[in-house]
Order: sequence, then structure tokens, then C-alpha cells
Amino acid sequence: MNYQTVIGLEVHIQLKTKSKLFSSAPTTFGANPNSQANLVDLAYPGTLPVLNREAVEQAIVFGLAINAHIEKNTFFARKNYFYPDLPKGYQTSQSDKPIVGNGTFHFNVDDQKHSVHIVRAHLEEDAGKSLHDFLPNSSAIDLNRAGCPLLEIVTAPDFSNAKEVVAYLKTLHRLVKMLDICDGNMQEGSFRVDVNLSLKPIGSDKLGTRCEIKNINSFRFIEKAIEYETQRQAEILDAGGKVRQQTRLFQESTGQTIAMRDKEDSHDYRYFPCPDLKPLEITSEWIERIRNTRKIVSIEQVEKQLIEEYGLPAKETSFFLDNTQWLSYLNDARSHLTQPETSSKALANFVLSECIGLLNKNNQTFEDFKAQPKDLAQIINRLSDQTLSSKTAKQALALIMEGHTDVDALIQQHNLKQVSDVNALSQAIDAVILKFPSQFQEFLSGKDKILGFLVGQVMKETKGTGDPAQIDRLFREKLNS
Repeated sequence: MNYQTVIGLEVHIQLKTKSKLFSSAPTTFGANPNSQANLVDLAYPGTLPVLNREAVEQAIVFGLAINAHIEKNTFFARKNYFYPDLPKGYQTSQSDKPIVGNGTFHFNVDDQKHSVHIVRAHLEEDAGKSLHDFLPNSSAIDLNRAGCPLLEIVTAPDFSNAKEVVAYLKTLHRLVKMLDICDGNMQEGSFRVDVNLSLKPIGSDKLGTRCEIKNINSFRFIEKAIEYETQRQAEILDAGGKVRQQTRLFQESTGQTIAMRDKEDSHDYRYFPCPDLKPLEITSEWIERIRNTRKIVSIEQVEKQLIEEYGLPAKETSFFLDNTQWLSYLNDARSHLTQPETSSKALANFVLSECIGLLNKNNQTFEDFKAQPKDLAQIINRLSDQTLSSKTAKQALALIMEGHTDVDALIQQHNLKQVSDVNALSQAIDAVILKFPSQFQEFLSGKDKILGFLVGQVMKETKGTGDPAQIDRLFREKLNS
């Protein structure tokens, strides 16, 4: 039988706050085990939660970015279940009236526009982490993560294949980083995905029994998990069996999903309003203040800006969409250009080719990039007014990376100013003709391709400071004289 795959997603993003959702404990990743859990996180009797205002505002930022409904009267609930890394015996989450609801998220699949319904996005605290390979014959518990603020983003079952899922997730990943509400580090667990997947006969309106694949933290593994689980369920149904509603885990080593436990329904968690937290009122004034003071953008807006302001082809925008630090840097540098209307494209191309190339060559990252935005803009300004050539602009960048801070001063100190003087260039051309008479004769006989070689030799003669366009023109004058 032929089946249609039906997929819904739950994405847990760790919000970018300095402290936890209900306690003052820090959220820094990589600290010594259990060094960042205070009495609230450890569920000591008598301790009370205090809601993190910044986490609430970051949730609202996400809701505004996808034009979703912001619930003005929301509340927290206790989600009751037992697990060794859940000290309280319940998770403080939201059930009814989530902070964000009913939004639409747009993304592209192979240049085709798609959209997915965001059913809800709610705040909840994270659990701790069980470590099964830390101690021999025992499991260890690290509660540093317990209480960290999560925003769980839940879609409708609007996906039908792995390609759509991965395209959506990559776009969502870009957005939450761009909004500066999540660092998006999948290896550290800041962006975790649960996949709910079922099969139904093609043409049927009745959904099949779903299985949830938990906590996948790689786009490649998500794709593999969907492909495997689709095949697994199809084989069960083809054999006349019934799919059990389960929570499953993707094994990276085998590429398979394995059963963890039978899947609970929401009523199994016995949600009830948290008695330790008052209902939360989100006023219209609060929402408008956030709208006016926070960076709220959509992927479409930023992509349009990169195409229109920087003249980038659509395919080249992806680097800046994926690397929000470089996007902020680019916009900052643009503000220092003397002629942004004509120089922005040169700036973006210089970042992509020279800045990134220099870092890659030295196995460095953005954090190692020492050129301030205003300094890079000044290099582009000097390229635009032809003070620098493309070669000396690269030299200027290298000097800035060594610690120089005044672009105009280093141009003078290191003789980087482009030579456009006809007499000086003519002398350099004559010297090259004496060194390479046969190549010059080939040029005079009509072999135009040799001109690039001759111009390159003049650039060497001038130590990279000659104006290539002027040199080209002077050679052609000799051809026509």
C-alpha cells in the first residue's frame, strides 16, 4: 500500500538569558557538573520560583516576528512526571493559553514558497541531564541545565517529507539567531527537535498512530531519522500490524530509531495551574514597547535587504543569514561608508572573499577578526576613490589584523597608495617591455590575451601599487600608436 507521511515538529530553543527561568542561577554552558543549580533548581522545600522577565520578552519577540497571537492573560502549569533528572517531580510549563499562539512561518523548499502553521510556542523550564557513561555501572545526574528557559515551538502536522522538515528547521534556526533570542548551538543542546511522525493511506483523512522521536540535534540526523521511521512504520502496516504510540530515540551509530517508552498523551501529565506563580498579564503597552525597542525582523526582510542594499545574488545571502555576527558586522560597516549606495556591494564581496578567506586560511573564526567595522569601511572607501588597488586593499586588511587602527596612516607608512601618475606608470611599463620584449611583440601582433601577463608584471614593478585600469589603458595606447 502507498502511504502519506504526516509530520509535526516540536522545537525546543534555549533562550539567551543570563539566568534561569525561575531562579537566579547562571545558564553558561560547560561549567562543572551541578555547579550552576541553586536551591530553587534543586527543589528544596520552601523555595519559590521568580519568573525571568527577559525570557518572557524573548518569547514575545518570537511571536511578533511570525505575526502570531500574543496571549495577554497567560499562566504556568505543572506537568507531572517522574524522571531522575527532574528534581521537582514536575516540570513548570504551560498548557492552556500559551504565551504565543496561532502564527504562520514561511520558508522555501527548492526556491518554492512554503508555510507552516505554528500552533503554539510556550515557555517551560528544562530538565537536568542524565549521564550514562560518566560512572561505571551507574548513571550520573548533572542539574546545571535544570531550570534553563526553553521556548517550545509546536507546528501543525503540515510536513510530508524530510526535505520540507529540514528546510523549515534551517530557516527557523536562522530566525532565532537573527532575533538574538537563541545562540542556535545544536551541539550544546540550544536547538533540539522532536519529530512526531505517522503514516496514513494516500487519500485517507484519518491520521495514523504517531511516534515521537526525541531530542535530535543535527539536521542530517533529523533527515535520517525521518527516512528510517517512515520505512519502519510502512513495513509494520504492510505486514498487517499496528504501529504502537511510542517515544523513540534516534541512534546516530546505526541510523535507526529505538523505543524508549510508550508515548503519553497530554492528560497523562495531569497538568494543573502552578500554585507558586501568579497568572501573567501581558499588556498592550508592554508588547508595543518590545516591538519598538527590540530587533524584530523576518528572514524575508533581511534577505531582501541583502539583495537590494548590497546587490548580492539570492544564493550568496545565505552566508549572512546563517552567520548573524557577520550580518551585524556588515550593517555596522556599511554605516561608515562615504558612498553606501555605490560601495555596499564592494563591501559585502570583500567580506565574503577577503575577510572570510583570511580567517579560513589561518583556521580562525569571527572572534579572531580584529578589524573594526569602521576600519573595514575605510578600506572600501579607499578602494572606491582608487587610493587603494584590490591588491593593496588586501595588504591593508592584513595590517589591520596585525593591530594597526588608522587606515589612512598605514597607507602612507607602507606606501600602499595606488599609483595613477602617467609618467611613473610609463616608466614601469618601459622597464617591463625591456624585460619581456617577445611577449610585448606578441601583444603588438594582436594576441590580446598576453596583456594580462604584461599588466601583472607592471604591478610587480610597482609593488602592487599601480592602477591596473590605467596600466591597461597605457598598453593599449602603445598598440594603437
